[in-house]
Amino acid sequence: MSSFEYEGKNVAKAVKLACVKLNLTQDEINYQVLSYGSRGIFGLAGAKKARILVDLPEKAEETENESQVSGVAGQTVEYSDDAKVMEDQGAADNGPGDQPISEFPENPLELGRTVLQRIVGAITADAEISAEASSERIFLNVSGGNAGKLIGKKGQTLEAIQSVVEKIVNRHNNHNNSDKIRVQVDVGGYLETRKDNLEKLAMRLADKSKRISKPISLGQMSAYDRRIVHLALKDDPGVRTQSRGEGYMRKLVIFPNKNNPRSRAD
Repeated sequence: MSSFEYEGKNVAKAVKLACVKLNLTQDEINYQVLSYGSRGIFGLAGAKKARILVDLPEKAEETENESQVSGVAGQTVEYSDDAKVMEDQGAADNGPGDQPISEFPENPLELGRTVLQRIVGAITADAEISAEASSERIFLNVSGGNAGKLIGKKGQTLEAIQSVVEKIVNRHNNHNNSDKIRVQVDVGGYLETRKDNLEKLAMRLADKSKRISKPISLGQMSAYDRRIVHLALKDDPGVRTQSRGEGYMRKLVIFPNKNNPRSRAD
């Protein structure tokens, strides 16, 4: 008894493909699921095809030989034209999350907008996406919907969304691999407000650190927030900043410089 592997977007489509190639009904197919596949992230990245292993009865072996289907035992068989038609017909039954990546725009700006719309739509309703590009990065802004859910505690959800969008845009970017596209995602101006608040906090705590001659910790912060504080105080000769700890949410500490004339001992 011979066996062949077939792939499809899911197990059902892999079985349909096997039926087409072998000229058998589904009741006549004897198969083993090797992989159920996965949609990836919102059907946008990391998708994997389902794989089945079909054992051929004598009738199917004869049909296989007569039709001269290419391949050897154990070989993965790709889609034929008739199976592709079946795939396209089945796509009409899929929900929005099953849209194949090939249908997404090739332009990075439009791709970023489409990907973000898909993610935001899974979190909240009535949200709109605006997009613009500069020489340095793509800017995507979300207006409407539930801003709190999209931003999350200390902006962690927003930063995670931005990371996913940026990875997907760069994965499908046709430019040179060294030309990484930076993506910034904002929700209703949150990033600018957050930046202003952090800069004011950094200045206030820096003055306190110099006044009491002791380091002051701002606690755990995201990489984005730590960078804002570092940049806000980098030109202040009276203090220095340092990240401490491990992982994504590290602490940031402001240290007074010993030769700072404004410093004084308690």
